[in-house]
Amino acid sequence: MKRIAIIADAYPPMRTSAAVQLRDLSQELVRQGHFPTVLVPSAELGQPWSLEEMEGVQVLRLQGPRTKDIGYVRRTAGEFLLPFQMLRNLRRSPLASQRWDGVAWYSPTIFLGPMVQALKRQSGCRSYLILRDIFPEWAVDMGLLRRGAAYRVFKQVERYQYSVADTIGVQTPANLRYFDGWRRPPVARVEVLQNWLADAPAAGCSISVASSRLAGRRVFVYAGNMGIAQGMDILLDLAERLRGRKDVGFLFVGRGSDAARLSDDAKRRGLDNVLFNEEIDPREIPGLYSQCHVGLIALDPRHKTHNIPGKFLSYMQSGLPVLAAINPGNDLKQLIESEGVGRVCCDNSAASLHHLAEALLTDLAQEDLAARCRALAARTFSSATAARQIVTALEQPT
Repeated sequence: MKRIAIIADAYPPMRTSAAVQLRDLSQELVRQGHFPTVLVPSAELGQPWSLEEMEGVQVLRLQGPRTKDIGYVRRTAGEFLLPFQMLRNLRRSPLASQRWDGVAWYSPTIFLGPMVQALKRQSGCRSYLILRDIFPEWAVDMGLLRRGAAYRVFKQVERYQYSVADTIGVQTPANLRYFDGWRRPPVARVEVLQNWLADAPAAGCSISVASSRLAGRRVFVYAGNMGIAQGMDILLDLAERLRGRKDVGFLFVGRGSDAARLSDDAKRRGLDNVLFNEEIDPREIPGLYSQCHVGLIALDPRHKTHNIPGKFLSYMQSGLPVLAAINPGNDLKQLIESEGVGRVCCDNSAASLHHLAEALLTDLAQEDLAARCRALAARTFSSATAARQIVTALEQPT
């Protein structure tokens, strides 16, 4: 049995994909006979720490600065202070002197390196960085950040994070190439750690498609963050092109910086084939998808780094083929096409996406399409596989 510290800035009851992934990973580690403890900040906590057991996992919540749903400047300041406040409050908790057999942490955020280093030194153990996006590079690609002073500061933080990792797990083979350009390798090993998602049976859903104006239609669904990085305007362009088809509808569920703007735009265009709903509990997602027919993915074409969104995994698990509009060169294109689980567009053209959507609607008649999706999820995106891979890396000699 290994006693593993898992450090992250998201965990249930938060509803983000990161929170769900970390819950699934922690519960799988318990099933495999290990003892994980999740160390997670909470801006709402009225005391330095709170220790609880949540669905079989020990969770230590540590008082920390607010880093969510605030402006970029305040968020950056909060994330810079985050590891130091978490570490200070950890030292006030019952786990202050705990020795760990390994430390794993989740990025984003890129600022947890100092806390990881402190726990490694205290326990003489190895560490594993679960790297889900490459910041600040993607922010530069999106035009959110210039290669000025702020960029250089973020690059130093990024380098420090990599320097305290014994192993880095990136989410696609293309991300391995990012580390080829480092003059001095920051870690002993960089490997592909596929995203994961545990089995989740349908447990009902507060959204009823049958009671909405989309009743009886074949529904394209998008569930998740609606922000700048997603570039979702092309999905509304698609809905506008398909408004004449009364057998097709679009359902958008979630929150994010662009959610209100997109909803207002759909109303302005008079899209009666589109519905927007607020974020729902992750446990309701299988029940939502059981009412839908195609999963939507959007990634802004300016991205130069690669990722496989968590929603892709949940679509596959629920047997939903995908219609994806993604950045050129993304590994996800080859995966979708080679596995025959949907259609994918990389030219940021609404006309191209419309053509692919029509083809996918025809594909829905294939009897084995849903089975192919579920088989891919079970074979490739297993939380059991991810947990074993992380533990194996942490067991290497220090």
